[in-house]
Amino acid sequence: MPDPAQAIAELLRQDRRYKFEAYAFVFEALTYAHHVLGMGAARPSERTSQEPPEEQAEAEPANERHLTGQQLCEAIRQYALEQYGYMAKCVLNNWGVRNTGDFGEIVFNLIAIGQMRKTPEDRREDFENAFDFDAGLNQSFEIKRPE
Repeated sequence: MPDPAQAIAELLRQDRRYKFEAYAFVFEALTYAHHVLGMGAARPSERTSQEPPEEQAEAEPANERHLTGQQLCEAIRQYALEQYGYMAKCVLNNWGVRNTGDFGEIVFNLIAIGQMRKTPEDRREDFENAFDFDAGLNQSFEIKRPE
């Protein structure tokens, strides 16, 4: 895979809709989904043209833990509430994220530069309207008292 920092820096120059923090947050939410929520089934992913030729030459696609667009959006929602509480929507909006479709744009930008992979079934549309941004990030948050 290309150097992540260089690839993302170039992406930020080409597509200015989202701040660096939005991309970093999607990676963090993916890790949260796998390690905290236990989400993701092992599935083969597609190789991208951004990968070095020696990696593209491998006969079998890599088996990786994979989330659907809807699953990733739900993990993002939960992680945002855990990290930012009532400010979650405000923080995401500040990074250029206004709806769940923006997460699809971010993910597919990362796929295009070789920093994420997809399966043949994955589409940008999978992220559209995964949850209502206002209700999912505001009304769902609960203040919990320590026990």
